Amino acid sequence: MAKSGRRTAIITLSSRDFNQHASEAKKAADNGPVFITDRGRPAHVLLSIEDYRKLVGGRVTLAEAVAQPGVADVDFDPPRVAGLHRPPDLS
Repeated sequence: MAKSGRRTAIITLSSRDFNQHASEAKKAADNGPVFITDRGRPAHVLLSIEDYRKLVGGRVTLAEAVAQPGVADVDFDPPRVAGLHRPPDLS
């Protein structure tokens, strides 16, 4: 589903309403965060994956990458940390 770039008003649902209208909540999350309350207090936030990736800087952890359903191959290029690897001293 393409995003129009326009944001709508913030949506807030009770846990009960979320359970009864999960499909509509997911659609609403394409336009911005959906706040889910428990006993009137904010408890969870539903985000589109695009907004989530923006929030966390677009990086996916190894656990997230392998947990994706239907993904056969995962590109994984771990960052190199200076000073952790030294060649063996053979003298």
